[in-house]
Parts: sequence; C-alpha cells; structure tokens
Amino acid sequence: MINIQKITKSRSVKLLLLIITVSLIVLMFPRGESIDSEVQVNSIWIKDDLIASQTFEILKDKLVIDKEKTLATNSVYPIFIKDEKISTQVLEAFRNNTKRLNEYISLSQKHPDSSFSCNDIGVSSNSFAAFLNISKKKYGNKFSIKQINSFCISEIQRIYRRGYLNISYPQIARDTISVRNGKYEISYLKESFYDSEVLTSYLDQKIFNSFNRNVVVKNAVKEYLTFVLKPNIIFSKKLTEEAKKIAAENVPINLGIINENERIVAKHDRITPESKAKIDSYRIAKGSTLTTWGTILQNVGKFMHITLLFLPLIIYLYLFRKKIYYDNLKLLLIAIIFLFVSVSAFIIGQIEIDRSLELLILVPVASMLLTIVFDSRIGFYATVVAALIIAGIRGNDYILAVTNIVAGGLAAYTVRDIKNRNQIFQSFLFILLGYILSILAFGFERFDTWDTMLVSTAYAASNALISPALTFGMIVFVEKIFGITTELTLFELTDFNSPLLKKLANEAPGTFAHSMTIGSMVENAAMKINASPIMARVGAYYHDIGKTINPEGFIENQLDNVNVHESLSPKESVSLIQEHVLGGIELGKENKLPPEIIDFIPMHHGTMVVKYFYEKAKELYGEDNVNENDYRYPGPKPNTRETALLMLADACESAVRSMDEPTPEKIGNYINNLFKIRIDDGQLNESPLTFSDIHKIKESFISILISQHHKRIRYPEQDKLENKSDD
Repeated sequence: MINIQKITKSRSVKLLLLIITVSLIVLMFPRGESIDSEVQVNSIWIKDDLIASQTFEILKDKLVIDKEKTLATNSVYPIFIKDEKISTQVLEAFRNNTKRLNEYISLSQKHPDSSFSCNDIGVSSNSFAAFLNISKKKYGNKFSIKQINSFCISEIQRIYRRGYLNISYPQIARDTISVRNGKYEISYLKESFYDSEVLTSYLDQKIFNSFNRNVVVKNAVKEYLTFVLKPNIIFSKKLTEEAKKIAAENVPINLGIINENERIVAKHDRITPESKAKIDSYRIAKGSTLTTWGTILQNVGKFMHITLLFLPLIIYLYLFRKKIYYDNLKLLLIAIIFLFVSVSAFIIGQIEIDRSLELLILVPVASMLLTIVFDSRIGFYATVVAALIIAGIRGNDYILAVTNIVAGGLAAYTVRDIKNRNQIFQSFLFILLGYILSILAFGFERFDTWDTMLVSTAYAASNALISPALTFGMIVFVEKIFGITTELTLFELTDFNSPLLKKLANEAPGTFAHSMTIGSMVENAAMKINASPIMARVGAYYHDIGKTINPEGFIENQLDNVNVHESLSPKESVSLIQEHVLGGIELGKENKLPPEIIDFIPMHHGTMVVKYFYEKAKELYGEDNVNENDYRYPGPKPNTRETALLMLADACESAVRSMDEPTPEKIGNYINNLFKIRIDDGQLNESPLTFSDIHKIKESFISILISQHHKRIRYPEQDKLENKSDD
C-alpha cells in the first residue's frame, strides 16, 4: 500500500519535482541565438566593440518581412487565360445553328401544320416564328435571315476581339488584371473586356439600333446570338495563387551582409534599429552553427541557470519555512505556479505583435497567490525568482525582470494582510502603478516616444486588471485541490452567521461567550510571538463546538444551577466531558471546517487529566483503584504555536473566571501555576513555543484578564438592586 505521508515528505520526490520543473522551464527557454542579453533601441552598448566571428546576413524583423510579403501578394493582379479557340468554336457553332435554322424554316414553310423543336438552335418558339416571318418577308423587306447572320458573325468577331470575361467586374478585387496568351502576359484594366452585364447592355443597344426598334426581331436576334456566346477570358485561381506564392517567396529576408571580422557595434554607441538588427542577426547566426555537443552543453547551462535561480528560494524554505519545505504537496503547488507563469511568458513570446506584449505576462498572479497561500516573504522571494526566469525565457531581458519585480512586489504587498476576497481587486491600482513607474523610468532612459509608452501602459493596465481577477478565481481551486487554508477562508469563518457559531450561540451561550473571550486573548498573544492571529482566533471560536451536543454538561451553560454531574459517577462525567472533543471533531468534519481548525478541538486539551473528576474518583474508590489514563483527554498534544496558545488561554480564562475575588497578584500567580502544570506534564513538548514565547504569552494573558476582572466602584443602592425582586 502506498504511504501517502512518506511521499509528501520524501527527499527523492523533492529532487524529482525540482528536476521536472526545471526541465520543463528549459524547454521554454529560447534557442541558442537568444541566450545573450537582449538589447533595446536607444540603449547604450556598454560592452567592448562587437566583432563578427563569421559572415552572416542582416535579417529583417519578422513583422517587417510579413508586411512586405503581404504587400507583395497584394500587388499580384488576378490572372486570366485567353482562350483563342473559343472564338473559332463559337463561330463554327453559330454557322451550324444557322444551317439548322434554315432547314427548320424550309420544312416549316412546306409543312405549315407541323411543329418543330427549337432546342438545337437555342431559340424559343416565339423567336423561331419571328425568323419564319422574316424569311417570308413579313417585315417589309428591310432585312433578311442572311443579313441577320451577317450581323451576328460581325458582332461575334467584334466581341472576341475585345474579350469576354467569365466573371463579373464586382467579383474581381483589383481594377487591373493580367491576361496570359500563350507565352505572353499583359496587364489590362478589367473594363477593357466585357463582363456578362456590360455585354448584355452592349447587345441590347447594338441590336436596337440595327433592327429599327422592332421588339420581336430584336428579342429573336439577341436570344439567337447569346445562345452561342461563351467567355474567352477565363480567371485562373490556381495561377493567381501560384503567382502570389512566388511573389512572397521573392521578398528578401535580409538587409545586407556582415563579413567576418567586421565591427557590428562599437563600445558606447547608441543602439539604433539598424544596429539592433545586426546584433539580433549575429545571435541567430551563432545559434545556427551549434553542433550537437554544443547544444547539449547549452542545455546543461540552461538547467544550471534555472536551478541557481531556484536555489536561494529553496535555502530560504529549508531554513525558515520548514513546514513548507517538508510538505511536497505545497512544493508541488509552488512549482505549478512557476510553470504557469513560465508558460504564459512562452506563449506570449510566440506572438509576433510588438515589444509591449511581454507586459501581459502574469507575474503578479504568482506574487498574490503565493502571498495569500503562504506569506508575503515567500510571495516576494518567489516574485524575484519568477521575474528572473521570465527574463531568461525572453532572452535575459533585464528591463522586463526589473519591471516584473516592481509590479509583482507591489502585488504581494497589497494582499499581505488580506481580510476579504474583494480586497484583491484593490491590487489593480498598485500593480498598474508598478508597471507605469517602470515604463516611464526605462522609457525616459531610452528616449521612447509617448505613443510607445502609452501602448505599453495599455498592456500593463490589462495585466493589472486580469491578474487580481484570475487570482481570485484560482484561490478557490488551490484551497480545494491542495487542502490549504488561506487567511481569506479564516476571515470568512469569523462571521457569527456561520452555521456552527450560530448553533454555539443559541444552544451553548456560556460556551460561546467563553470562546469569544479566548479568541481575543489568543489573537493578542499571537501577535507578540509571531504566530498567526487570525488562525488562533478562529481556532478559539470553534474549539468547543462539541459542547453543543450536550451543553448542560458544562458549568458555563448551567443557567438554572442544576449540575448534571451530581447524579453521575466520576467516570461517567469524564466520558461526557471527553465526548465534546470527539463530537466536536465530527461536527467540524460534517461542516467542512479546514483541518487546521479541527486540530484545535482535540489539541486544546491535549492529553491533560480531567483533574476534578480524577480527584473525586480517588476519594471514592481509592487511588490504587483508579487508572489515571482513563481520566485523560484523548489528545493529541498541541503541535503549533496557535494550538498551544489556545490550550493555555482556555485553562487561564476558565480558572480566573472561577475565582471569587480576582486580584492582579492572584491572577498572576494562578496563570504561572497553570503554565507550570502543563509544561511539567509535557503538554507543550510537541509545540514550537520557546521560553521567550511563554513569557510573552503570560504577560499578555495577565494584562487582558486583569483588565477584564478588575475591581469596579459599587454604585449607590447597588446592594438593594442586587437583592430586591419586583415580584
């Protein structure tokens, strides 16, 4: 069976987690050409003269190349093929149709009562009748079938001399087209040719003028002529796409050549767009010449690079946050957050827009998440590490590293003492402030234009808006998946309208008042010993929820002065009292209290003896007949500062409340003795409290309890009011 606890603390798992995390980040690092530090336009080259160790091309920026390719493809005219055979085929078809038309007319004249199909010659019965009438000279001998044939042949030849497009003008995106005729290709305005609409208008006008406005004849001639006409200028999508592809491929990708031993940039020169292009191209050229062994060494260097960035954080966790260091589940969460930010940087790096896009990398999300889940120091240290990793992924961009440290640091600061989830959105202003200050600082230094800085600010504002919202959404999943209780959850548990606290107030009011008092005591003391005040207070609120199961079994809830324990044996009384611990744990689980809060329920008594009933049992049965272990709470003992605080506060508050005439001296002595009893009994052995902490806790408790139980001036007639009843 798998030992989950062993896995969560295993050193091998820690090492494997580190190797996997670093390896995944290595995969997101740029190739060899981008390992050297990035340079920015208008910055100063402070290194020695950069001399080319090899000949290389000065590459254009990818965005420039893409723009030029777009212009090149847009400059290609749509390509049409001129089919010379079409005109010959159309004329041949027209002559054949005319021959058949004459045959039909001749047959019709010989056999007037017969009907003939006109489909073969492409005319309707009305048009055929018109041609028949023309042949019978019913239109005043003004024209004949022969004249119509001559007109049609002339127009067909005229139309094909100009050309007839197979698509309409609106379908052609450009005003100019290229027409290929054999080996030659010539550009024309598209209006140089007929399209179907223009050709129809032309024929209407030409036939109208040629046939004396006779509508019947005009329609017959037009129908007869258009039946045989076919486009001879044919659009070729394939040739057009090929031409565009060739045009794009012919766009040069370089601006020139730098020869070996030629100076690329001189020391103290200002970086211009041209010199930046040379430096970037040189970096790419060096990366492309890497051998297999060189690639391996480079990846080893990347691995060491990232590991060294993680090393200070690992050391900090080991020395000062051991609970996190020894919990592999929490380390997994930290690794996932680093990978999340790294992936966002990698994805943004693949988008070619402009240099401000890197301001969308979500470093503030990591800063806020780690601060809320753990604390502000871890949040800030992780911000520095994440910013440096992001800078590495972006080609060792120093400016980006500083910008993210500033914005992420402010983001962590804003959620350092978070009280509710809405407070996260206040981070927007501080994140935006961090980005704007960095943009202005480096913008002034590089002489950036106001437009450039304004664009950068727009991206930064987007990040400042997205990061708090994303953090808010991710916290819920982090808490559920990794079983982590954040201060946000703890603050929500202090709401008196929560079901358990309402139940405690209604069913065990004395216990509720006791819990509220202890909450104030432990919160004040926790601040003095570097413990979590909110954790201690919430633990105090819920530590006695088990008393709601049988509230009258506890003296603070016995309002009618009837003590149920008077009718019970010592062992039965102890069982009833111990039940509030076990029952409280079950109530906590049923109401889904965080495990850290449920721990307060058994730990606030530890394994202490229920002294009153143990002594009573000894009196009744004799010391030799009583097993002390039967009168002890089940435990475990407190193992945190907060649970130890609660144990001490619970004992002190109950004891002082039971004193008849509490004086500062009595309270001080009583608290000292209660502390000594628990220390001598080993109840604090598993807690991290130091003697210094215990001293501070004593002082805090004494101060609070004295102020709560100090002697007050008696008012006139107070005795009368206390003893006289209105009944």
